[in-house]
Amino acid sequence: MSEDVRVIKKYPNRRLYDTATSSYITLADVKKLVLENIVFKVEDAKSHEDLTRSILLQIILEEESAQGAPMFSCDMLTNVIRFYGNTMQGMMGNYLDKNIQTFIDIQKRLQEQSQAICGSSAPTAPNATAWADFLKMQGPTMQGLMGNYLEQSANAFVEMQRQMQNQTRNLFGNFPFTNFSAAGNPFATPGAPTAAQPTADAPKDEEGGKGG
Repeated sequence: MSEDVRVIKKYPNRRLYDTATSSYITLADVKKLVLENIVFKVEDAKSHEDLTRSILLQIILEEESAQGAPMFSCDMLTNVIRFYGNTMQGMMGNYLDKNIQTFIDIQKRLQEQSQAICGSSAPTAPNATAWADFLKMQGPTMQGLMGNYLEQSANAFVEMQRQMQNQTRNLFGNFPFTNFSAAGNPFATPGAPTAAQPTADAPKDEEGGKGG
């Protein structure tokens, strides 16, 4: 493990011990590490099992339960839960990850532009009023950034859909479906004969194919 990763040990009594400061810390302290972009890892003090995701989920739960507007609606959480155990679970996780990263990039660029306009002394996270005023002045720029975000989001979704189609093709592409026309089979090889389409060498009936 890299020496730059800060190790936090979790003991059976649920207490968290920061090995960098040799002191016990709380979830609020862990949240502060996240906000300060400090790379850390939470592990079980005995088994050394990685518990980082579990601790981060606890922080998210506390934030969602706190006063104010929650970030995740019931509909969103319901849909996320439905993807667990689904064949697209991994793809959806990758899709959400890419979208969040794109949104972070947009936020970073907006902050850089606000500092360029207001000077280097401008805070990286302006208050709500100042931020609203800045966005009003940056209408075209905001539109371009959001357009880029939507494009990348769409590309990520298309890539996820392509992966799903490839998996389906690999799974069902070689199955001998009867009465399955090429038009109805998205995995059929173009020009290949199907059960509903006889080949040119198929024998005709005794009357030469003419009606009686």
